[in-house]
Amino acid sequence: MARRERVVRMSVEQPLWRALTAYRVLTMAYAVLLFVFTRDNFERPGVAVGYLAVMGVWTLATLPKVAGATACTKRFLIADLAIALTGILLTPFADVHAQSFDGPTLPSIWTAGSVLAYAIKGGWRWAAFASSLVAVANIIERGHPSRDTLHNVLLVWVASIAIGYVVEVARASERTLARALEIEAATRERERLARDIHDSVLQVLAMVQRRGTALGGEAAELGRMAGEQEVALRTLVAGGLTRTSHVSEDASLGAVVREVDEPDDPGGDGPADLRGLLAPHAGARVTFAEPGAPVLLPPAAARELAAAVGAALDNVRRHAGADARAWILVEDWPDEVIVTVRDDGPGIPEGRLAQAEGEGRLGVAQSIRGRLRDLGGTADLVSVPGQGTEVELKVPRAPRGPRGKAGT
Repeated sequence: MARRERVVRMSVEQPLWRALTAYRVLTMAYAVLLFVFTRDNFERPGVAVGYLAVMGVWTLATLPKVAGATACTKRFLIADLAIALTGILLTPFADVHAQSFDGPTLPSIWTAGSVLAYAIKGGWRWAAFASSLVAVANIIERGHPSRDTLHNVLLVWVASIAIGYVVEVARASERTLARALEIEAATRERERLARDIHDSVLQVLAMVQRRGTALGGEAAELGRMAGEQEVALRTLVAGGLTRTSHVSEDASLGAVVREVDEPDDPGGDGPADLRGLLAPHAGARVTFAEPGAPVLLPPAAARELAAAVGAALDNVRRHAGADARAWILVEDWPDEVIVTVRDDGPGIPEGRLAQAEGEGRLGVAQSIRGRLRDLGGTADLVSVPGQGTEVELKVPRAPRGPRGKAGT
């Protein structure tokens, strides 16, 4: 099937929900053990036992509710906070002397779990609301709150708001990242389509323009119209690319239209020998030097690399002149495959690539560099006026056995 880019999104909140689940269970156990070791201090232990039993059952029964933002509904949050507030306000009834000293309430630090659920679910505003209610309940429970009570209340209030704010920032960052990945995937697809158009439709239009002009008569008018459509299509393709890219020398318009980025080989996922894809380029004016052993690459990578070599040779045919010669050298290394295309033409004049960029031409930028970039490789172009041009294409590969050596 054709290549596709998929964006995988993972919630940055999920670790927080998992931590909250563990926190609620551990703090429930802590509250129960705290009562067990201090039960002799309670004038009405039955009230404490009844409340802790309800809190324990509620905590265990609602574990799925704090597994994620979707499961944690507003109704659950309201009920959970109500249980926490009830425990705080019941503390003086279970322990008459609780107001005389700054001892723990019945739910103890389990209450913070309810506030944290508000913070993770709704951000700092929800956290401020929940922590404010908890603060009021603690002040009422104490009657005459001490400095330590006020300190603890303020600490929970500030900490919950800070956590809520961090959650909101994390959500915003996640949305921004997801959007950036979607734009990147869409841009890569547009660039791939632009390469296909460049290597097929634009080449045919340019060929029709040249042949029509040479033939004259009615064919010249047809060539003129084809030239106008070529310019319009180039402008449309260049304008459709949303990411800034370096647009360079036009890959040439040979008489042969090649299929690029064709569907995957239905025969399977076995590697393809790059030599077989490049050998057809060899001819009277193109010398092909290849290793003695197969140069194996994934089929899609081999096709893209061969298409980039074809685009470089098209440039030679168009810009270096009819008498220019070209050389293709393939080097197979353990960590990469290098293909070098060199010609003895006049080279690229200084400033020509910048001019091509302004004209919206996609030859070097998309048909060569764009392909190599998508493969994780690089395309380096070196040109000296009067001394020809050399294009070096590098594609990374997984290390394997002994490499082949280039031959003639």
